[in-house]
Amino acid sequence: MALARQLDLDLVEVAPMANPPVCRIMDYGKYKFDAAQKAKESRRKSMNTQIKEMKYRPKIGSGDFDTKTRQVIKFLQEGHKVKITIMFRGRELYHPELGKNILDKIAEEAQIVGKVESMPKLDGRNMIMVLGPDKRSAAKPKGDKSPAEKTEENNSSNGA
Repeated sequence: MALARQLDLDLVEVAPMANPPVCRIMDYGKYKFDAAQKAKESRRKSMNTQIKEMKYRPKIGSGDFDTKTRQVIKFLQEGHKVKITIMFRGRELYHPELGKNILDKIAEEAQIVGKVESMPKLDGRNMIMVLGPDKRSAAKPKGDKSPAEKTEENNSSNGA
């Protein structure tokens, strides 16, 4: 204790059950601060994924399809899972191949940023498929630009 006071540090009991008890001379305030910073950093790096849902109909127009599919791709880029639901009404239920075609088309367009986690399956009057973000494509942050894009941007600003 005298040595800890002399160095203006704290005497911390590391293993109280040992015989004799093990103590360590350290700056306890700095230790607590460093531990809090490490915990904060690990929380910041962990990704909070949610399941987003996008609903389609078998007779969807091409404009609506494109808009919804762009939104699905945006969700996947943000790291969320996307549940895609095709809602059937009336006689549409007797043509599940229409829904399957739409889901296949969505999966094909989203394959650059996501992958199919659960294959399309009929659940009552709905056909459901789940897409998940692809870790390889999510590794590149969206703020970074490729070298070609940077040179084009520099050339256009220098020419003004």
